[in-house]
Amino acid sequence: MRLDYDLKLEQTQKLIITPELKLAITLLQYSALDLQDHIQQELVNNPVLEVMENREDEKNDEAEADQELTAQDELIYGNDFPWEEYFRDMGLDSRSEKGGNVRRAIDNQPTIENCAGMTGTMLEDLLSQLRMFSLNDRQYRLAAFLAGNLDRNGYLQGELEEFAPVLGIKVEELEDALKLVQKLEPPGIGCRSLQECLFLQIQKMSNPPALTIDIVNHYLPAAADGRYRYIASRLKCDEETVKKTVAYIRTLNPKPGSVYGEGEETRYIVPDVVVEKVEEKYVVTGNEGSMPQLTISPFYQKMLKGKHTDEQLFTFVKNKIEKAFWLIRSIEQRRVTLFKVAQQIVDIQKPFLDQGIKKLKPLTLKEVAQNVGVHESTVSRAAANKYIQTPRGLFPLKFFFSSGFSKASGSDYSAPSIKTHIREIIDSEDQAKPLSDKCLTALLKERDIDISRRTVAKYREDLSIPPSYKRRC
Repeated sequence: MRLDYDLKLEQTQKLIITPELKLAITLLQYSALDLQDHIQQELVNNPVLEVMENREDEKNDEAEADQELTAQDELIYGNDFPWEEYFRDMGLDSRSEKGGNVRRAIDNQPTIENCAGMTGTMLEDLLSQLRMFSLNDRQYRLAAFLAGNLDRNGYLQGELEEFAPVLGIKVEELEDALKLVQKLEPPGIGCRSLQECLFLQIQKMSNPPALTIDIVNHYLPAAADGRYRYIASRLKCDEETVKKTVAYIRTLNPKPGSVYGEGEETRYIVPDVVVEKVEEKYVVTGNEGSMPQLTISPFYQKMLKGKHTDEQLFTFVKNKIEKAFWLIRSIEQRRVTLFKVAQQIVDIQKPFLDQGIKKLKPLTLKEVAQNVGVHESTVSRAAANKYIQTPRGLFPLKFFFSSGFSKASGSDYSAPSIKTHIREIIDSEDQAKPLSDKCLTALLKERDIDISRRTVAKYREDLSIPPSYKRRC
């Protein structure tokens, strides 16, 4: 066998993702807020990028503002201003020579101490409560350690037997520290189980029902399932007493730490697309008001066209201008793609916009992609993290893509619309005789919705509606 070297020319096709294509794909799946953050970052990193400002509009706005201020000055400082009426409406006595009533009115204004500040976290609040106790340094540190190991619901994560060897102390000392944490507010904080959480709250309540401890200790799952007759037979009491006790237990908070919230910064939803009804048509517009308009600095454009004495500077500016150009082009491509996808969704889901959730049609990514002329993955990226403001409310774009079925008669029912029918039927049922899944299937069939009992059970569970035996009162 002979081994040698040969040179061969071959033509092959490869799919290569260029940096420009990668940028376009990335920007397409950004939400409006994420895109704003990305643009601000690019404005910092790329010196050739500038925000386009409409000087003409600014001048007009400034002129209008000056006119308004001039009119206000004439009204306030002129002789025709009704000062007596103004002081009377404000509760001030204009006849006071020393302005005593004015001073009293100012003194009665709420001070800054009455203004609410930012809500602290659960740990900060618990530590501040621990400082109110007369504890030595060791007790405070152990209680603070346990408070730091609570999850957001207020439950202790881990076992005391695991913490004690790590800290080099006895379990009894940790139990005493845990009792200190459990004395804090809100009631039930520092618990290790649901039963203990409810016990801690019951201990701080006055005159709880007599059967409360027994039900929490032994029959909590049965109470959750609504098996009142079973509990009554075991405790040898009437069923009405069990119902009242369970109703009292339901008033307790199973997640005491939830009163503090998530502790995260609130981010408001900014719709990417706005739909407005004009006469009988729905008009789709992009929400570009909060998006800065980018342009390339004329200074660097002239620098690139002029004589180049520094080759390194010329290369740097050229690369930055190319990146800025591709960024502006990718943002525009994102806007056009999002508009086409949203317009197609609005055209298909027009019955929903006219009549509500019951008329929401089943829709797939493939159907929209074929109508727009793009790939399914492009539609998926365009709908990801996007919101649309409609006359029916604010919805994620993904909301309009749902499964369902279409009948030969032309009736289309999506999963959300079927769930709406199920909830409507259950809300109007007799609570003494709740409808089973089989009865729900028959009633849906009368409404021209022919689905199996298993599908009805699945949709009912998605709505967090318990089965019929748990809904019985």
